[in-house]
Amino acid sequence: MSNPLSGLRRLLRQKSVKTGDFTLASGRRSTYYIDARLTTMSGAGQLLVGEACHNAIIKAGWRPEYVGGMTLGADPIAYAIAAHATRSGHALDAFTVRKSPKGHGTGRQIEGGLPAGARVVVIEDSVTSGGSLLAALKVIENHGAVVVGVLALVDRREGGTERLLEAGYDFRALFDATDLL
Repeated sequence: MSNPLSGLRRLLRQKSVKTGDFTLASGRRSTYYIDARLTTMSGAGQLLVGEACHNAIIKAGWRPEYVGGMTLGADPIAYAIAAHATRSGHALDAFTVRKSPKGHGTGRQIEGGLPAGARVVVIEDSVTSGGSLLAALKVIENHGAVVVGVLALVDRREGGTERLLEAGYDFRALFDATDLL
């Protein structure tokens, strides 16, 4: 693909941007909603998001061993990045963080074989206040992984960036919400 970022922007606008009256995960009200899963779970979206995010990770110089984040929004993004990176010669695996530990079996809160000490980039589909992302980061760090970067598809520019930077994370987003509206 010649420009995965432009293609991803077009696809997000086409499939994921909704207008109306919405309550966000942060509890805030909004006149628009970006349901990135409608893009990231499509075949075309998988190809575009994998390449665009992998390019952003390379550009940031993070050099992770794993990518992942809070289920469900981060899952298809992390899987696409891992597949694209591995296909490009940069072995990379994915992981998923559950909202709470499993109540049966191994009882894990993190799936994907993430070892303590692994260098990770934490993924999010959309950041508003940053609360969900900070919760995932706490779980990942308590597990013993080393967070080298945080990457979102969309930053709504409603305080999340500032909270993440104040907490000491190297945060980047592919798009601001205004890029998609």
